[in-house]
Amino acid sequence: MTSTRAKLVTLAASVVVLGTLAAGYAVVSARRASAPASAADRAVTLRPGPRLLAVTDRHVSTAALADPTGPRAVADRECLRVYAAAGTGVCLAPSSAWSYQVVVLDAELSPTRRLDVPGLPNRARVSASGRMVSWTTFVGGDSYTSSGFSTRTGFLDTRTGAAVTTLEDFAIRRDGRPYRSADVNFWGVTFAGDDNTFYATLSTAGKRWLVRGDAAARTVTTVRENVECPSLSPDGTRIAFKEAVDADPAKGWRLSVLDLRTMRVTATAERASVDDQAAWLDGTTLAYTLRQDDGRPDVWSVPADGSGTPRLLLPGAESPSPLT
Repeated sequence: MTSTRAKLVTLAASVVVLGTLAAGYAVVSARRASAPASAADRAVTLRPGPRLLAVTDRHVSTAALADPTGPRAVADRECLRVYAAAGTGVCLAPSSAWSYQVVVLDAELSPTRRLDVPGLPNRARVSASGRMVSWTTFVGGDSYTSSGFSTRTGFLDTRTGAAVTTLEDFAIRRDGRPYRSADVNFWGVTFAGDDNTFYATLSTAGKRWLVRGDAAARTVTTVRENVECPSLSPDGTRIAFKEAVDADPAKGWRLSVLDLRTMRVTATAERASVDDQAAWLDGTTLAYTLRQDDGRPDVWSVPADGSGTPRLLLPGAESPSPLT
């Protein structure tokens, strides 16, 4: 493993990167989501198949899973984060120099719904059925934060049109008791197969928790400490996540997997600090983004059971999603 990949991305560095991204996004000439689909858009489809969806130079792209470093299709559709399942996509896109939207896409990249969101795009997910889409953004100005920014996390039911703009309105049970605090933040939603149960990260009082949520009941319950950016496995039995080293994000994160039945944690063979919400390529392999010294992203993969070695999967790309 190269020295570049071995460097930790600390929490303080994340704040600096956040500011850099804000400046970079501001100078992007944003394309309106309502623009007619181009030939390039039509060449990229979200229909299920053995392809890997990702963001390449801020645009939606796909590559063959059998040869991800080979020819890549790149659409005109601009997204800072993207994810898709069952022919439905979610795109976190610029709508102007300093504002962003959640754009729900059909299989041909045509927008079916748009929601304005505050802050900078950070995480995006679609449930396996394609019904539920979720997102997380970084926002600034919350008086209770010492870092200068916090998060907003919401989700949308594409079948009913019902939207939750922030999980901070949900009732919380921590260690079996009702809990309330002004410093609550959520990020990194992942939905279970019933499109109602979900998992996410809850941050409060200097700690980060994995929570299990009930969308209909508008409740979340803590499950385990030091679990960030969860990603539920296709069979619903495991969660891939980033585990802060010594429970201290300033020391970086180890990509790990939690068995929901035994609560046993297995660290993957990836030794670099992974500041991402990993995606399951299948039931055994994870994909995630690492950045080089110059900020260029690459998509890597690693076995979920702790074996093997990391493998460069998609150079010059980020926000990976298997088209299931």
